[in-house]
Parts: sequence; C-alpha cells; structure tokens
Amino acid sequence: MRAVGVNTWVWVSPLTDDNVATLLRTVADLGFDAVEIPLENVGDLSAETVGAALADTGLTPYVVGAMAPGRDLVSTDPASVARTRDYLRGCIDLASSVGARSVCGPFYAATGRVWRMDPAERTAAYAGMREGLAPVVDHAGERGVTLGIEPLNRYETSLVNTVDQALEAYDAMLGPALGLALDTYHLNLEERSTADAVRRAGTHLVHLQVCGSDRGAPGGDQTDWPALLAALDDVGYDGPLNIESFTAENASIATAASIWRPLAASQDALARDGLAFLRSLTAAPAAREREAS
Repeated sequence: MRAVGVNTWVWVSPLTDDNVATLLRTVADLGFDAVEIPLENVGDLSAETVGAALADTGLTPYVVGAMAPGRDLVSTDPASVARTRDYLRGCIDLASSVGARSVCGPFYAATGRVWRMDPAERTAAYAGMREGLAPVVDHAGERGVTLGIEPLNRYETSLVNTVDQALEAYDAMLGPALGLALDTYHLNLEERSTADAVRRAGTHLVHLQVCGSDRGAPGGDQTDWPALLAALDDVGYDGPLNIESFTAENASIATAASIWRPLAASQDALARDGLAFLRSLTAAPAAREREAS
C-alpha cells in the first residue's frame, strides 16, 4: 500500500516555527504517513523546531518551495537570480537538515509570470533556466537532496507546462540531483493523458502531488486514478501520493492558487476524505492479490 502525504497549505500559510508542531500533529492524527513542508521564506522554519515536530509525529518530510513575485531564474536581472538562488539553497539546507530527500516546485520563474515566446526565444529561455539553476543543482547534490522541477498550467507560467517541455528544458541536467515533480491538477489541464505523461517522466519522477480535478480532495472527480497508479507502477515510483490543496482563508495563497470558494466542508474534511479515498485506491490491488491467492 502506497504511503500518503499532505501539504500543510491545506490549512495554513505560511508555515512557521510557531505553528509547525500543531499542524504536523494534526496531519499525523488524521493518519497520514508523510507531510509536505512549504518554506515560503528562509527563516520561517528552523531545522530544530521542524525536526522536533517530525520526531514527535513520525511523519516522513518533503520540502516544497514557493516562487513568489520576484523569484526568477530566467529573463530577469542578476540580483533577482542571486536572491532566488539563495532562497532555493535555503530550501535545500532545511531539507537536508530534517531528512527530506527532495525539494520540489516550479523553480524557474515566479508563479503567474507569463509572456509569449517564439521558438528561438523559448530555446534561449530554456538555456537561461539551466544556467540559472545549475549552481542550485550543485548545492542539492552536495547536500544529498534531489530538486524536483514542477511543470505548471498555462495560466500560471508560459515556460514549462508539460512533461515533454520539462524534459526538453533540462535534458542532460537530469540525474541524481535534479528530477521532475508532477501534480495531477496541472497534468489534468495540460496533458492529453496523465498516465502517459507519468510514463514519459519515467525514472526522472521524484515527487507526486495529487488532488481532485477541481483542486479539492482526490476522489469522485474526473481523474482516472487507476490509470495513474498503473503508470506509477510502470515507472517504479515508490514515493507517497501527496495531497496538495489550499485554504481559502489566506488571501495571498488563495489568490495565487485561484481558490475562490471552499473546496470542502472544512479543511480537515478535505484532508480526511482525500486520505480515505487514496487508502481505498491503493489498498485495492493488494486486496485483489490476496483474494487471488
């Protein structure tokens, strides 16, 4: 049975030393195996406080980053690139310190930044993305952490929308310190087949986020979940299914994620329902195997 995790953005933003212990206790009490820890700003979280909360709950940690306005690695000024690199290094250092094996996010430009490009301009942008990220990948490798680059939908970026674009953009850089992080919400919008996109990512898939096609709880939505699980098995993905959704109560994150209405009766209900569905989904093959034997 696959492990299941959840992002603390379901409940709160930002996650800080003041609320991390309470949030991780909630996550553990609901029955999750893993937790996505968003570091929105370096200094919000200390390794000591996060480490203590993880030790208390037994949750497996994964760190995710937020590309807020001004965080860019391409088609921007050198000072912005330097600040973005420093931020990403901070995410990597937190991950290394608390035992998280990956840091994931759309690490190329600020979320919501879009512009038109002809083929030559896109080629140049991809070269700039690689140049901007290269020192960060080196830092991740030195710390034993893998970066996961996340394609976003067309309304949130014009740079990397699909798995094929991510493979084209990062190409030879992909390896132990750099892979792909996929999110079913974006895959549903941009790919002809979510399962086939996972297969194209192949062994480069380092992290997976899941939610319903409406960005609420997984289950009862339009996603072909059995096909997705089959594709994950095909590529040998052994990580958790991580629920990523957002609270509408925080103005900045609700605006960034276009959360204009409640997606569940409560945030606890969203997490609980999503967990129950994913448990039933991942337990089904094991149950069938027991029955067959």
